[in-house]
Amino acid sequence: MTIRLWVGTLVLFGWVLPLKAQQLKPITLNEVLIKVQESNADIRISEFELTEAQGDFTMGNAIFLPTISISHTGMATTNPLMAFGTKLNQEILTAADFNPDLLNDPDQIENYATTIVIEQPLINMDGLFQRKAAKSTMEAREQQVYRTKDYLAFEATRAFMQLQLAHKRVEVLEKAVKAALANEAMVADRFEEGLLQKADLLQAKVRTTGMENQLISAQSNLSNASDYLAFLMDEDVGGDYVPTKELELAEYVMVDTDRALEDRPDVKALELVSQAYRSTYKADKMAFLPRLNAFGSYQLFDDDLFQANSQGYTFGASLSWDAFQGAKRFAKIKKSRATYEKAQVAYEHYRSKSELELQKAGRMLLDAKNRASTSALTLEQSAETLHIRSNRFKEGLESTSELLRAEAQYAEKELDHYNAIYEYNYAVAYHNFLTKR
Repeated sequence: MTIRLWVGTLVLFGWVLPLKAQQLKPITLNEVLIKVQESNADIRISEFELTEAQGDFTMGNAIFLPTISISHTGMATTNPLMAFGTKLNQEILTAADFNPDLLNDPDQIENYATTIVIEQPLINMDGLFQRKAAKSTMEAREQQVYRTKDYLAFEATRAFMQLQLAHKRVEVLEKAVKAALANEAMVADRFEEGLLQKADLLQAKVRTTGMENQLISAQSNLSNASDYLAFLMDEDVGGDYVPTKELELAEYVMVDTDRALEDRPDVKALELVSQAYRSTYKADKMAFLPRLNAFGSYQLFDDDLFQANSQGYTFGASLSWDAFQGAKRFAKIKKSRATYEKAQVAYEHYRSKSELELQKAGRMLLDAKNRASTSALTLEQSAETLHIRSNRFKEGLESTSELLRAEAQYAEKELDHYNAIYEYNYAVAYHNFLTKR
């Protein structure tokens, strides 16, 4: 064997050994899906957004529930009016307090008051529609969480299939490099025997170098696929995951696509967003109506801290109406109406686009299935051709170029076959994602 072939062999093992020296992590698709659902950052962000929307909806309960405030204040005064009123509140006023000298120049008096104030909304029409808008927003966030989880499951499945394909590419190219080295050795021996020309040897060397470069690129792609899978699972990158299941054609179960879009979470979410903007638009219009609120207060007075020798209460109702606020309210209604109509158009556009995408995915699935079937037959034919040309070359009946061409064609068809399997599996996963309810 020539020095060139020894170097090539060492290079090949140099690629393989570091890979085996790294920490290989066997992993199943089910493990990937579980880790993604538990740890992926996008899912957690969507859940926090849902919590925010739930908080906004809960704040809307303020239009039904009362507000209650309690305060305790202390003061001292020599103000004639306040001193007289303080004694009156403390129920300690006597006839002597009506002395003009005392009224005009009272002694300092202290007052400690505990006040409980209750306000109860009765009629607040714009608040009702604002709460309805918050509820639609919350429900839209719920649907978005479902769709985010569905998308990340699809993305994790795709990443897992890419990892399977990357391992297959490395496996095929390693075999191709070994075959190229073996053929180069055979060509080199015949060249030394004077049976072949130097051009034949150079052609074999070019073939080997090309396969080695492809293997380096495939190894990089494998690391990239493994790192992306780790990223989706929110784990440290740098290790190499090994799928426990090799790349093979996935099973496809026909699904009913008639109502797929109506029940799909992302479509529902946009519809709910449109409803939320409609409720906001109505709330802005209802702001013209008056508001009716009940109120009440209970007060405790004393000249000592935290005492209550006298008390009193007040209750009533108020009808308030902001009759005119310049052009501000009209402008707000105009803006909210435009926002609602824009959301409605966006919803209809997204639905039409989704229908188009679903039809396209169905055709892509059929095309991928046909390509996978064709690639299997082509690979079988290419393998038989390589076998025949290899035997003929050993007998001196085939040229070097024909052997190398058959070898290159077989490696190419094998890679094409695994690519076709990946494309079919991707088409199945994508179609399932688009029809997931």
